Amino acid sequence: MSIAMRAVGGLLAVVLLAGPGLAVPASAQPKPSVRLKPAAAGTRAMWLWRPDAVRPVDVLAWARARGVREIFVHADARLPSSASRLARLRELKRGADTARIRLTALGGDPEWAADHAAARTWQRAVLGTGLFAGSHVDVEPYVLPRWRTDQAGTVTGLLRMLQLLQADDARPLEADVPFWYHTVPAGPRTTLADAVLARVDAVTVMSYRDTASGPNSLMAVGADMLARATRAGRPVRLAAETAPLADCPYCTFHEEGGARMTAALAEVDVAARAYPAFAGIAVHHYPSWRAMRP
Repeated sequence: MSIAMRAVGGLLAVVLLAGPGLAVPASAQPKPSVRLKPAAAGTRAMWLWRPDAVRPVDVLAWARARGVREIFVHADARLPSSASRLARLRELKRGADTARIRLTALGGDPEWAADHAAARTWQRAVLGTGLFAGSHVDVEPYVLPRWRTDQAGTVTGLLRMLQLLQADDARPLEADVPFWYHTVPAGPRTTLADAVLARVDAVTVMSYRDTASGPNSLMAVGADMLARATRAGRPVRLAAETAPLADCPYCTFHEEGGARMTAALAEVDVAARAYPAFAGIAVHHYPSWRAMRP
């Protein structure tokens, strides 16, 4: 899923757009920062939500031609028991290794913020296949009714889930986050943006806008997380949307087309290099990106 924040009557409102108690181990404490260097211009990643519906050779040719260095490949906890899905992903992995493209396991459910066992089961299953270099989680608890009735408890559950996933496997953990997490408290002296950054290896900001700079642009909504991630020592990608979104046309490049998006993302590459944390741009998602008009 994706999200946007829009002005409604002078207030900011979240817009939703299409896509048993466990002790936290000592190894799940906030991670130390790392030295950062901004990504080279043109560094791209992309989401692949339905790998069983596409030919690996087509995906990889598209990715190579557009500077994609990492693909977030959706997989669920049933993957190890599906011979056909395993065969398709093994083919994708062989081609990706040859092309030097990293594959990361993509998964998530809003309920994982409370159902930590399900999140851990998913990660153990998909990483146990040996096909992925790490985990990329898309967990959006703000779509749940309890976000409105018990936001503090939901935030605590989300952070606990990230800690547990981090502790369960040494491979990198990355999280999709909305650009407005800095507005959500996560304790008396911190925000949810900073708390997430302390518990993952990297983040991808759902900075879905159809302009590069100026008010309500990719850079405008992404700048806060770029600054926080730079201070925290965490790589951060910005993200662009390509799917049609009737409820939020300014959140996607669908109407602008591929050439306009390419030009806008090149502009973001230049502007975002002011932040050492900038790790490139992720595009959501492969089929709609491929289907865009030139």
